[in-house]
Amino acid sequence: MIAEVIAIGDELTTGQRLDTNSQWLSQRLGELGFVVRYHSTAADDLASCSEVFSQAFTRAQVIVATGGLGPTADDLTREAIAAATGRPLEHNAQVEQQIRDLFERRGRTMPDRNTAQAMFPRGSCPIPNPHGTAPGIALRLSHAGATRHLFALPGVPAEMFEMWAGTLSAELTSLEGAGQTVCHYRIKCFGVGESQLEAMIPELTRRNREPAVGITVHQGTITLRITARGSSRAVCQQAMQATIDEAQRRLGPLVFGQEDDELQDVVAGMLADEQQTLATVEWGTAGLLARWFAGVEAARPFYSTGLVVHSAEAAAGLLGLADVGRQPTSEAFAASAAQAVRERSAADLALAVGAFCAADSALQPGRCYVAIASSDGVTTQQVALGAHPAILSPLTAKRALNLLRLRLLGDEAIA
Repeated sequence: MIAEVIAIGDELTTGQRLDTNSQWLSQRLGELGFVVRYHSTAADDLASCSEVFSQAFTRAQVIVATGGLGPTADDLTREAIAAATGRPLEHNAQVEQQIRDLFERRGRTMPDRNTAQAMFPRGSCPIPNPHGTAPGIALRLSHAGATRHLFALPGVPAEMFEMWAGTLSAELTSLEGAGQTVCHYRIKCFGVGESQLEAMIPELTRRNREPAVGITVHQGTITLRITARGSSRAVCQQAMQATIDEAQRRLGPLVFGQEDDELQDVVAGMLADEQQTLATVEWGTAGLLARWFAGVEAARPFYSTGLVVHSAEAAAGLLGLADVGRQPTSEAFAASAAQAVRERSAADLALAVGAFCAADSALQPGRCYVAIASSDGVTTQQVALGAHPAILSPLTAKRALNLLRLRLLGDEAIA
């Protein structure tokens, strides 16, 4: 069944607040087997809200809205639903008494304005809100001969979560045509561009394929999102397995993990498996490697030292790199820094990232050097800085991590 999520509020359309409710609802709807194809956001304006609801009725079988159910003048969801459906608002005395009782339990008198929260479009049912004054609205209607299911919830996340668990989840599961299970699996990759990776698995990412495979990219990390639908989780997982296996076979060492894995998580696990310690020294990446490893609990016994230097004086004082420290963009600096921090920390491995060197021309991108020091010597790699300035530091830090990952795998070539 096709679903649409509607979020209502001036704070959302003006960008003053991030709409996390729509994200959360989409995830929950997906878990129940609904296909969320639309997100709509409307300001606290009656014409805009009613238009959004009217449009949703034309394209979605299930509509879940949040926001606009409060008692103030700018809470217009009830009026908007009434206008979009042609159903007048009617007073529900039982709901009003429940709201009054809630105020009394809190030692307060209900303001007259809260009576608006007991108004419901004709034919709708209230959705209980155990700890809030804004009950939800459930309405089944016919549009162009097809059945539509509309649910409106308050925008307060804690209340919305509770109402979903207490009422809405079971209500949605009971709908005719619902109940299909949807499962997702994510494969994490690094080392090539998005289009290059897709060219390696063209038949897996084709349109209308089951299970579906989508691709997203964030700061160089490519995520393959595999989605299957079936009668149970076991059926979905079985349907996805051949695709997972084929993707991993085709992509080989480009695959570094799955689900929530990040490169630092995987490298930390490899260090633990090998019982090796690591030290890092950074100039160009502003301490990202140190920050990332510090956030990985599994890395703590194996991550011994993290240095961040931004001057020749610091390089000389902390690492003893007097002359080469004045050339932080050079290959020699990266190699010397890796060797020095390894020796001074007594770590098994050291990873160094030099300073960024600006582009020589439009045809010659900037660059920096990455180095790994071990008992076998020092390996260096030039990293091209052909990316947007906003992601240069995290992308370079990931390239350094990936070089170390491949080294630990026994493959020193960047995939």
